[in-house]
Amino acid sequence: MSSLFDTHAHVNFNAFREDAEEVLLRAREAGISVVNVGSQLSTSRRAVEYARKYEGKGVYAAVGLHPIQLRKRSFEHRDDENDWELPATEIKTIGETFEYDAYLEVARDSHVVAIGEVGLDYHHFEEGDEIDAMKEEQKRVLREFVRLADEVGKPMMIHCWDAYDDLLALFDESSPERRGVIHSFIGSYKTAKKFLERGWMIGINGIATYSDSYDRLIREVSLDQIVIETDCPYLAPVPHKGERNEPLLVKLVAEKIATVKGVPFEEVARITTRNATVSFFPGA
Repeated sequence: MSSLFDTHAHVNFNAFREDAEEVLLRAREAGISVVNVGSQLSTSRRAVEYARKYEGKGVYAAVGLHPIQLRKRSFEHRDDENDWELPATEIKTIGETFEYDAYLEVARDSHVVAIGEVGLDYHHFEEGDEIDAMKEEQKRVLREFVRLADEVGKPMMIHCWDAYDDLLALFDESSPERRGVIHSFIGSYKTAKKFLERGWMIGINGIATYSDSYDRLIREVSLDQIVIETDCPYLAPVPHKGERNEPLLVKLVAEKIATVKGVPFEEVARITTRNATVSFFPGA
């Protein structure tokens, strides 16, 4: 059985409140390691709790504050502009104020392998928003997380939507000492290349199965620079699109990559797992 590494999951979210243990057990039985990723302080702490509970069983944590959580609101998470249209999902955000010391305390835990998800999100602005001020707030918080990541010596897990140019500019100004993953990458190969040249990995998930528009990116990015993820409970791969996603389904992402690249599934599993291991556990 080939081992796999779901580098970005949210089994620490309320969508799994009733059956998180069963979901993680299914992943473990399938040989799948999982990083549960925080999007605010509460879910970051929960990710650490799961990693402690399942210590030695392939469950790890990432600690961060998603940029959309900086403002309190409710919206439908979707994108109709692409041929890989996202399933509609209602998202409620809390409007959390970033507190460096609180995140630093959680991030120092030995079960935390990355700082994230953090980043920039210009996709979810709404009419009436003070967009320039909101962009600057997101950038300020991201710079603080870069400082935090450097302080604890851990790689970063970056969320970016409709903001790749600003993200590149920010990293050219204040790049973290340890790179990590550009999570759920949906840009062009030209944009991906800029991140790859700066030492980042590209995270690929179920979006890649929604159409063939992702195929060129998969073909042109070296397997040595790819990690796989689910972003569960969101973005379930075909044929489960629209359903609740879970780490077990990361296998379908690996299968898609293998098909497009014309290589054995086992090769994709081996190399992407190695990439994740090197990213999160230097010296392993």
